[in-house]
Amino acid sequence: MNLLRLSWKNIRHNPLGTLLSVTLFALGIGLMVFLFLVQKQLDDNFKKNLAGIDLVVGAKGSPLQLILSSMYHIDAPTGNITLGAARPYMNPKHPFIETAIPLSMGDSYRQYRIVGTTQDFIHLYDAGLAEGKIWQYNMEATIGANVARELGMKIGDTFSSSHGFSDDEHAAHDHTEFKVVGILAPSGSVIDQLILTTTQSFWLVHEHAATDEEHHDHAHHDHNHAPTTPPNLLDEPEEKEITSLLLQFKGRNFQALNLGRNINQKTDMQAASPAIEINRLHSLMGTGEQVLRMLAIVIIFVSGLSIFISLFSSLRERQYELSLMRVMGAGRSKLFALIILEGLLLAIIGYLIGLFLGHFAMQIMATTMEDAYKYSFSAWEFLPIEWWLLIGALLIGFIASVLPAIRAARMDVALIMSE
Repeated sequence: MNLLRLSWKNIRHNPLGTLLSVTLFALGIGLMVFLFLVQKQLDDNFKKNLAGIDLVVGAKGSPLQLILSSMYHIDAPTGNITLGAARPYMNPKHPFIETAIPLSMGDSYRQYRIVGTTQDFIHLYDAGLAEGKIWQYNMEATIGANVARELGMKIGDTFSSSHGFSDDEHAAHDHTEFKVVGILAPSGSVIDQLILTTTQSFWLVHEHAATDEEHHDHAHHDHNHAPTTPPNLLDEPEEKEITSLLLQFKGRNFQALNLGRNINQKTDMQAASPAIEINRLHSLMGTGEQVLRMLAIVIIFVSGLSIFISLFSSLRERQYELSLMRVMGAGRSKLFALIILEGLLLAIIGYLIGLFLGHFAMQIMATTMEDAYKYSFSAWEFLPIEWWLLIGALLIGFIASVLPAIRAARMDVALIMSE
């Protein structure tokens, strides 16, 4: 304990050198921790929301945009496709397709997206009900856990949707009201931030917006009567539109894997593979991430150099003090251990401050990302790799102090005392 107290006193004796070394070390460690947290959280969100989907079919445009809008709900849709064009892939007897889930998007309520779909959508994410029931009739809505929590919504509440994804009062469809009939239990997936209803409800809202007052009164009058179950989408008119289709294959045979290419070449629609597009997105993000990681490594290396210089330069000022310790009975090994301990202490202090900085930066980013994308991010989740960073930090502290420690141990006590 005496040696530890002495090391701490020596570190405090050189405040400028200590501050520089610790600051550099903390910045490097903080950047590394932040990058690991961002990568882990994004990977988790992307993987969790893949939901076993093999192919997404939608309007022609950017395949990545189609995936981000239909599966991650963080971009605008590429457009709409007609039921007539989509119907062949919705056939329950299709030889390669196990499940086809239609999505109708483009409206929101207070920036939370409304999705017109079938009840199969809930099973994709293994989501369960917290209370109420799953939507069944037109203008009924089952809402995600985050929507209910953030907007304070409960069973029986009514609301009007807005066109687009911004919270714009002028874009509100005031002539139609949705009624909340169910709230989903938290699942940690994208479904937590969605408002789900029937595809026909989506059409009703936009048809009402396009009709005159007489049609509006008639539609509203119908809505106030006992609700009816909407017909199967296969029985709806071909000219009706949906935004996209989520497809799950029966098996990964050659014909199934070729389905996307056939859709792209032979129809006016496009098909995109979530796995391929997300890998492409990772490779785009990976370059910037590698640059930042290299920068963090350089900063940590420079901080190690700073610890070395700080300890080495302080030896000259402390020669007499260290010689006195030798005269009073301290062996060479004790002086060696003293300097090593100083290097390790600087590394540990830098590591702890860096750890806090990394998680704090993630907290700031989490708040911004949650506001922008409604995704959940956890800033104070500790990763196993942070233990490896601690080992790396201690190793750097040890290496940086080895040469100064050897020099301290080999000092010529007689010469220094005579001077």
